[in-house]
Amino acid sequence: MSETKRKPIVTVQQHILQDQCKFPGASGEFSWLLSGVTLATKMIQAKVQRAGLSDILGEHGAINVQGEIQQKLDVYANDVLHHNLSVRESIGILASEENETPITIQHATPNAKYAVIFDPLDGSSNIDVGVGVGTTFSILRRPENADYHDVEQWLMQPGTRQVAAGYVVYGSSTILVYSVGRGVHGFTLDPAIGAFVLSHEDIKMPSQGKYYSVNEANVDSFPTGYQAFVRNLRQGLNGKRYSSRYIGSMVADVHRTLLKGGVFLYPPTADNPGGKLRLLYEASPMAFLVEQAGGIATDGRQRILDIQPHSIHERTPLALGSRVEMEELQRCLASA
Repeated sequence: MSETKRKPIVTVQQHILQDQCKFPGASGEFSWLLSGVTLATKMIQAKVQRAGLSDILGEHGAINVQGEIQQKLDVYANDVLHHNLSVRESIGILASEENETPITIQHATPNAKYAVIFDPLDGSSNIDVGVGVGTTFSILRRPENADYHDVEQWLMQPGTRQVAAGYVVYGSSTILVYSVGRGVHGFTLDPAIGAFVLSHEDIKMPSQGKYYSVNEANVDSFPTGYQAFVRNLRQGLNGKRYSSRYIGSMVADVHRTLLKGGVFLYPPTADNPGGKLRLLYEASPMAFLVEQAGGIATDGRQRILDIQPHSIHERTPLALGSRVEMEELQRCLASA
């Protein structure tokens, strides 16, 4: 009897190296950069997993630049990412949700070619009730002929300039999803070997899903086009009924939408007319992944990836999802 053929195990490091080989002049520096992200997220996952057993839950006591109370895990995740990425010689600038200003490291050296922007722990306020949380990251290349010391030139680039983006969701399993502009791939952390293993190859969003994800408690304060869209979803599109699924942790909600299809909405509201999610390290990397998987991402007026940012912590409305739902949203907004 012949042995059952098993699919070979591919780790995220192997996959990154294979991807990198497709780029002319690849030197290995990009895979070394991404290994800093994967190592940091493994360390964060270990803390998240033991959060109820160690003194890591609760408030840190400080207020971050967003005006939000920092959680202990926010500070830990931010420190871990900074530590692991700052020793990568190809990284010149780090920018985080938790830091008011960017951190310059090897930005004045010829080898420093990249800026990394991240939200170290999205949804951390929910961790003490067991809700999935996540890390998001975006990688930009230093523009040609840019002044090494001009931080804005490095960071104020539209999402189309991202060379890579991704997130890690810490939940029932720990999953890393990333793209370098050649499709979207997911890797599940195998605790037995301590490696992220390819589990979701070449993710493609369904053209239509069955879930919509939005905080319906705020629907009365949405612009009229969004209100009409939510009403239409409740009634169904193309004969398909929808179920509402809203976790309240952006990474977890977008992860489900990426895999199952449907739509994720964070519209402008009366309290936040300019939107609430951050463009550079939340909306832009998620839009990059969704488009690579065949979906659409918009701020309600234009493609998220076309927005020219003007500040590191700039906020934006965000709607992303499958083509059927997103085309219906665009129709509702145009008719409002």
